[in-house]
Amino acid sequence: MPQLCRPGRTVVLCASLALSLVAARRASAAGNLPMPDHVVVVIEENHAYGEIVGSAQAPYINALRAAGANFTQSYAVTHPSQPNYLALFSGSTQGVTNDSVPAGTPYATANLGANLLAAGRTFGGYSETQPSVGYNGATFTTVAGQNQYVRKHNPWVNWQDATTPTPANHLPPAVNLPYVGYFPGTAGASADFASLPTVSFVVPNEQNDMHDGSIAQGDAWLSNNLSAFRTWAMTHNSLLVVTFDEDDSSAANQIATIMVGPMIKPGDYAGTVNHYNLLRTLEDLYNLPHAGAAATATPMSVAFVPEPAAMTLISAPLVLATFRRRKKA
Repeated sequence: MPQLCRPGRTVVLCASLALSLVAARRASAAGNLPMPDHVVVVIEENHAYGEIVGSAQAPYINALRAAGANFTQSYAVTHPSQPNYLALFSGSTQGVTNDSVPAGTPYATANLGANLLAAGRTFGGYSETQPSVGYNGATFTTVAGQNQYVRKHNPWVNWQDATTPTPANHLPPAVNLPYVGYFPGTAGASADFASLPTVSFVVPNEQNDMHDGSIAQGDAWLSNNLSAFRTWAMTHNSLLVVTFDEDDSSAANQIATIMVGPMIKPGDYAGTVNHYNLLRTLEDLYNLPHAGAAATATPMSVAFVPEPAAMTLISAPLVLATFRRRKKA
């Protein structure tokens, strides 16, 4: 800041100017929440909290737990899978009670992706084994007899609309992406995580999300595919979130939810939260409107280190005027 804090300026004025510039760039809606440059949310499948946290079958997830915020009373909203994905993405199950392709799509209701785009930010949903950008089929597999890509684990497709310009709350097909070839570091994609959207969701296929495959297999996939982003995030103001859609119907729908990033205070947090709290947190990080039940949910702000810019700042003109008054006295 050579022109603002040159010799002759007061220290307090220079400090205020510096903090004001930081505030302008980084302040978030919730006041004491930071604004990550990028957030990646990974959704795993069908295992209860006690099957994951502390399990020898999930060493990578437990390493993330040790390094990040672990929510010990995190719960899914309902059963089966699909309405939980919808709840996390839109603050509502949209009346869906099963895993069939929903009727009445594209929905016109508020959702995280559309709110990000309307705010001038970006969103991307990355689904493993999805065959093409904008694919809206019910399933796709590359191995006979295996379940791989399933639409029920892809909530954003239910708002997809190819109309140009895209109507309010609808999403262009360009945000509905295959994982391989589009997520940074995968074959054919950029290696630069800075090219990620503001918020990304990553959904492994049914062999790698612990639905059909084992806990150990899903944990290994997460380590192999997200550890590079996690390492990068720690020095690039970015956040990794790992959560589950639901439990296996054995533990009152209690699931693991873990956040790791430079803005996170490591530890166990016991407050009761669910998918709506997580959605509210993502919205508040970027000063977005609140979709559905997120409007009345409490953000998970207890786990975040407050941004310095969240402090109440005195404007530079006010500091200068105060200094002059004191000098005259």
